[in-house]
Amino acid sequence: MEVTVYPTPDDVAAAVADVIAAEVVAGAAAIGLAGGSTPTAAYRLLPERDLDWSGVTLWLGDERWVPVDHPDSNTGMAKATFADAVGATIILPQTDLDHPAAGAAAYEAELLEALDGNPPGLVLLGMGDDGHTASLFPGTDALELTRTGYVANWVPEHDTWRLTATMSLLWSAQHLVFVVTGESKATMLAKILERHRELPAQRVAAGATRVTWLLDEAAASELTSVPR
Repeated sequence: MEVTVYPTPDDVAAAVADVIAAEVVAGAAAIGLAGGSTPTAAYRLLPERDLDWSGVTLWLGDERWVPVDHPDSNTGMAKATFADAVGATIILPQTDLDHPAAGAAAYEAELLEALDGNPPGLVLLGMGDDGHTASLFPGTDALELTRTGYVANWVPEHDTWRLTATMSLLWSAQHLVFVVTGESKATMLAKILERHRELPAQRVAAGATRVTWLLDEAAASELTSVPR
Protein backbone atom coordinates (compact mmCIF):
# COMPACT_ATOMS: atom_id res chain seq x y z
CA MET A 1 0.00 0.00 0.00
CA GLU A 2 1.27 3.45 -0.93
CA VAL A 3 0.06 6.60 0.84
CA THR A 4 0.97 10.09 -0.36
CA VAL A 5 -0.18 13.29 1.32
CA TYR A 6 -0.40 16.58 -0.58
CA PRO A 7 -0.97 20.07 0.86
CA THR A 8 -4.31 20.86 -0.81
CA PRO A 9 -7.14 19.27 -2.80
CA ASP A 10 -5.81 21.03 -5.91
CA ASP A 11 -2.46 19.30 -5.42
CA VAL A 12 -4.27 15.96 -5.10
CA ALA A 13 -6.23 16.70 -8.28
CA ALA A 14 -2.98 17.39 -10.16
CA ALA A 15 -1.54 14.11 -8.87
CA VAL A 16 -4.64 12.21 -9.99
CA ALA A 17 -4.38 13.77 -13.45
CA ASP A 18 -0.73 12.66 -13.57
CA VAL A 19 -1.71 9.08 -12.66
CA ILE A 20 -4.37 8.97 -15.38
CA ALA A 21 -2.04 10.51 -17.97
CA ALA A 22 0.69 7.97 -17.18
CA GLU A 23 -1.82 5.16 -17.61
CA VAL A 24 -2.87 6.47 -21.02
CA VAL A 25 0.74 6.86 -22.14
CA ALA A 26 1.40 3.28 -21.03
CA GLY A 27 -1.37 2.04 -23.34
CA ALA A 28 -4.30 1.56 -20.99
CA ALA A 29 -7.32 -0.11 -22.58
CA ALA A 30 -9.82 0.83 -19.86
CA ILE A 31 -9.85 3.23 -16.93
CA GLY A 32 -12.44 3.18 -14.14
CA LEU A 33 -13.50 6.63 -12.95
CA ALA A 34 -14.76 7.92 -9.61
CA GLY A 35 -17.15 10.75 -8.88
CA GLY A 36 -16.56 13.51 -6.35
CA SER A 37 -15.16 17.03 -6.34
CA THR A 38 -11.43 16.21 -6.36
CA PRO A 39 -11.63 13.64 -9.21
CA THR A 40 -13.75 16.16 -11.13
CA ALA A 41 -11.03 18.78 -10.66
CA ALA A 42 -8.50 16.23 -11.93
CA TYR A 43 -10.58 15.42 -15.00
CA ARG A 44 -10.74 19.11 -15.93
CA LEU A 45 -6.95 19.12 -16.24
CA LEU A 46 -6.81 16.27 -18.75
CA PRO A 47 -7.77 18.13 -21.97
CA GLU A 48 -4.62 20.22 -21.41
CA ARG A 49 -2.47 17.08 -21.75
CA ASP A 50 -1.25 15.89 -25.14
CA LEU A 51 -2.54 12.32 -24.92
CA ASP A 52 -3.83 9.73 -27.37
CA TRP A 53 -7.18 8.55 -26.05
CA SER A 54 -8.16 6.57 -29.15
CA GLY A 55 -7.63 3.16 -27.53
CA VAL A 56 -9.05 3.99 -24.09
CA THR A 57 -12.49 3.06 -22.80
CA LEU A 58 -13.72 4.91 -19.71
CA TRP A 59 -16.20 3.41 -17.27
CA LEU A 60 -17.66 4.30 -13.88
CA GLY A 61 -17.00 2.45 -10.64
CA ASP A 62 -20.50 3.46 -9.66
CA GLU A 63 -23.42 5.48 -10.94
CA ARG A 64 -26.61 7.02 -9.62
CA TRP A 65 -29.96 5.89 -11.05
CA VAL A 66 -30.47 9.17 -12.91
CA PRO A 67 -30.35 10.20 -16.60
CA VAL A 68 -26.91 11.03 -17.98
CA ASP A 69 -27.90 14.71 -18.29
CA HIS A 70 -28.87 14.90 -14.59
CA PRO A 71 -26.55 17.03 -12.38
CA ASP A 72 -25.88 13.98 -10.15
CA SER A 73 -24.76 11.70 -13.00
CA ASN A 74 -21.13 10.61 -12.71
CA THR A 75 -21.10 9.72 -16.39
CA GLY A 76 -22.49 13.10 -17.36
CA MET A 77 -19.81 14.76 -15.23
CA ALA A 78 -17.03 12.74 -16.88
CA LYS A 79 -18.34 13.55 -20.35
CA ALA A 80 -18.64 17.26 -19.60
CA THR A 81 -15.27 17.64 -17.88
CA PHE A 82 -13.03 15.76 -20.30
CA ALA A 83 -14.30 12.65 -22.09
CA ASP A 84 -16.05 14.54 -24.90
CA ALA A 85 -13.21 17.05 -25.20
CA VAL A 86 -10.51 14.41 -25.68
CA GLY A 87 -12.63 12.04 -27.78
CA ALA A 88 -12.42 9.12 -25.35
CA THR A 89 -14.96 6.31 -25.48
CA ILE A 90 -17.10 6.14 -22.35
CA ILE A 91 -19.57 3.40 -21.45
CA LEU A 92 -22.95 4.96 -20.71
CA PRO A 93 -25.35 3.38 -18.21
CA GLN A 94 -28.85 2.68 -19.47
CA THR A 95 -30.75 4.46 -16.72
CA ASP A 96 -33.93 4.64 -18.79
CA LEU A 97 -34.68 0.93 -18.34
CA ASP A 98 -37.54 -0.36 -16.19
CA HIS A 99 -35.47 -1.23 -13.11
CA PRO A 100 -31.97 -0.53 -11.78
CA ALA A 101 -31.19 -4.27 -11.88
CA ALA A 102 -31.75 -4.25 -15.64
CA GLY A 103 -29.52 -1.19 -15.95
CA ALA A 104 -26.78 -2.85 -13.93
CA ALA A 105 -26.97 -6.04 -15.99
CA ALA A 106 -26.74 -4.09 -19.24
CA TYR A 107 -23.80 -2.06 -17.93
CA GLU A 108 -22.02 -5.19 -16.73
CA ALA A 109 -22.40 -6.87 -20.13
CA GLU A 110 -20.98 -3.85 -21.96
CA LEU A 111 -18.14 -3.43 -19.48
CA LEU A 112 -17.09 -7.08 -19.57
CA GLU A 113 -17.17 -6.98 -23.37
CA ALA A 114 -14.92 -3.91 -23.33
CA LEU A 115 -12.49 -5.60 -20.93
CA ASP A 116 -12.44 -8.64 -23.25
CA GLY A 117 -11.39 -11.08 -20.55
CA ASN A 118 -8.70 -8.81 -19.14
CA PRO A 119 -8.70 -7.50 -15.59
CA PRO A 120 -9.40 -3.79 -15.11
CA GLY A 121 -6.25 -1.71 -15.07
CA LEU A 122 -6.44 1.59 -13.21
CA VAL A 123 -9.59 2.22 -11.16
CA LEU A 124 -10.11 5.45 -9.23
CA LEU A 125 -12.20 5.37 -6.05
CA GLY A 126 -13.38 7.86 -3.50
CA MET A 127 -14.34 7.31 0.13
CA GLY A 128 -17.33 8.70 1.99
CA ASP A 129 -17.26 9.86 5.58
CA ASP A 130 -19.27 6.70 6.40
CA GLY A 131 -16.53 4.50 4.91
CA HIS A 132 -18.30 3.66 1.66
CA THR A 133 -16.48 3.44 -1.66
CA ALA A 134 -17.98 3.25 -5.14
CA SER A 135 -21.63 2.64 -4.11
CA LEU A 136 -20.74 -0.08 -1.64
CA PHE A 137 -22.36 1.43 1.45
CA PRO A 138 -22.18 -0.07 4.95
CA GLY A 139 -24.93 -2.59 5.58
CA THR A 140 -26.09 -2.86 1.96
CA ASP A 141 -26.74 -6.06 0.04
CA ALA A 142 -23.98 -5.54 -2.54
CA LEU A 143 -21.37 -6.16 0.16
CA GLU A 144 -22.49 -9.78 0.41
CA LEU A 145 -22.14 -10.55 -3.31
CA THR A 146 -19.12 -12.59 -4.36
CA ARG A 147 -19.39 -12.52 -8.14
CA THR A 148 -17.35 -10.25 -10.37
CA GLY A 149 -19.66 -7.76 -12.01
CA TYR A 150 -21.90 -4.74 -11.70
CA VAL A 151 -25.06 -4.65 -9.61
CA ALA A 152 -27.95 -2.48 -8.47
CA ASN A 153 -27.62 -1.62 -4.78
CA TRP A 154 -30.44 -0.13 -2.67
CA VAL A 155 -29.02 2.44 -0.23
CA PRO A 156 -31.57 3.00 2.58
CA GLU A 157 -29.78 5.99 4.12
CA HIS A 158 -30.16 7.88 0.85
CA ASP A 159 -33.49 6.26 -0.11
CA THR A 160 -32.19 5.54 -3.59
CA TRP A 161 -30.76 2.96 -5.97
CA ARG A 162 -27.14 3.02 -7.04
CA LEU A 163 -25.32 0.99 -9.67
CA THR A 164 -21.93 -0.25 -8.52
CA ALA A 165 -18.99 -2.47 -9.28
CA THR A 166 -18.85 -5.41 -6.88
CA MET A 167 -15.95 -5.90 -4.52
CA SER A 168 -14.73 -8.83 -6.61
CA LEU A 169 -14.58 -6.67 -9.73
CA LEU A 170 -12.62 -3.99 -7.85
CA TRP A 171 -10.33 -6.62 -6.34
CA SER A 172 -9.48 -7.85 -9.83
CA ALA A 173 -8.10 -4.45 -10.88
CA GLN A 174 -4.37 -4.07 -11.38
CA HIS A 175 -4.25 -0.77 -9.49
CA LEU A 176 -6.79 0.89 -7.20
CA VAL A 177 -6.24 4.57 -6.43
CA PHE A 178 -8.27 6.04 -3.57
CA VAL A 179 -8.67 9.81 -3.73
CA VAL A 180 -9.65 11.33 -0.37
CA THR A 181 -9.71 14.99 0.61
CA GLY A 182 -11.27 17.12 3.32
CA GLU A 183 -11.32 17.22 7.11
CA SER A 184 -14.71 15.47 7.23
CA LYS A 185 -12.99 12.27 6.04
CA ALA A 186 -10.13 12.36 8.58
CA THR A 187 -11.68 10.27 11.37
CA MET A 188 -12.95 7.58 9.02
CA LEU A 189 -9.68 7.46 7.13
CA ALA A 190 -7.78 6.84 10.36
CA LYS A 191 -10.21 4.03 11.25
CA ILE A 192 -9.60 2.39 7.89
CA LEU A 193 -5.86 2.86 7.44
CA GLU A 194 -4.64 2.54 11.02
CA ARG A 195 -7.35 0.78 13.00
CA HIS A 196 -8.38 -1.54 10.14
CA ARG A 197 -12.09 -1.27 10.87
CA GLU A 198 -14.11 -3.54 8.58
CA LEU A 199 -15.82 -0.94 6.44
CA PRO A 200 -16.44 -1.09 2.68
CA ALA A 201 -13.39 0.98 1.71
CA GLN A 202 -11.19 -1.07 4.03
CA ARG A 203 -12.50 -4.35 2.63
CA VAL A 204 -11.98 -3.23 -0.96
CA ALA A 205 -8.44 -2.04 -0.25
CA ALA A 206 -7.54 -5.17 1.73
CA GLY A 207 -8.45 -7.50 -1.13
CA ALA A 208 -6.71 -5.59 -3.93
CA THR A 209 -3.37 -6.34 -5.57
CA ARG A 210 -2.00 -2.79 -5.58
CA VAL A 211 -3.50 0.15 -3.69
CA THR A 212 -2.50 3.80 -3.63
CA TRP A 213 -4.06 6.45 -1.40
CA LEU A 214 -3.77 10.09 -2.53
CA LEU A 215 -4.74 12.39 0.35
CA ASP A 216 -4.67 16.05 1.26
CA GLU A 217 -3.41 17.32 4.62
CA ALA A 218 -6.92 17.77 5.97
CA ALA A 219 -7.98 14.18 5.27
CA ALA A 220 -4.68 12.86 6.68
CA SER A 221 -4.79 15.02 9.81
CA GLU A 222 -5.65 12.14 12.18
CA LEU A 223 -3.13 9.66 10.76
CA THR A 224 -0.13 8.98 12.98
CA SER A 225 1.89 6.56 10.85
CA VAL A 226 2.11 8.46 7.54
CA PRO A 227 5.19 10.69 7.08
CA ARG A 228 4.48 14.20 5.79
